[in-house]
Amino acid sequence: MSERPFIPVTFAVLTVSDTRDIETDTSGKTLSERIAAAGHTLGARDIVKDDVAAIRAKVISWSNDAAIDAIITTGGTGFTGRDVTPEALEPIFEKRMDGFSALFHKISADKIGTSTIQSRATAGLLNQTFVFVLPGSPGACRDAWDGILKDQFDYRHAPCNFVEIMPRLDEHLKRGAGTVV
Repeated sequence: MSERPFIPVTFAVLTVSDTRDIETDTSGKTLSERIAAAGHTLGARDIVKDDVAAIRAKVISWSNDAAIDAIITTGGTGFTGRDVTPEALEPIFEKRMDGFSALFHKISADKIGTSTIQSRATAGLLNQTFVFVLPGSPGACRDAWDGILKDQFDYRHAPCNFVEIMPRLDEHLKRGAGTVV
């Protein structure tokens, strides 16, 4: 059997922060650089405040854009009063990806020990688009990309990967269930 070809995926990166701008957004920059280095496309990048409505609106907009295959958010996953990214996105996921959180915490624990419990990293599907909710540190973004996302978005990765199932994410729509959002 011949090796599978690489299939580039288009990502959107959303930084959730009350204090960062494009110049000081080291986490968004880290993700953008890794996406490009892996051969994928950065289709969109933005920053929104720690606000449920703003986060949700941006992610829904991107999830409805046929050109965007996956969305990665960074920031707002802690426990302080302004950390609301999971609250913004988990209620609108069509399907949750509990394994992402479990694996992220395993990788994170190997690097930062028990401090990983202070993150509420999560993931799911929204309008047939993968959505990953990462902490706001560049280290956490590196860990998630290098330890999970890089391989899962490489069609050549075996035994399975997200790219090979992307064409089937909308099967429920073909059965007439409709979109969630």
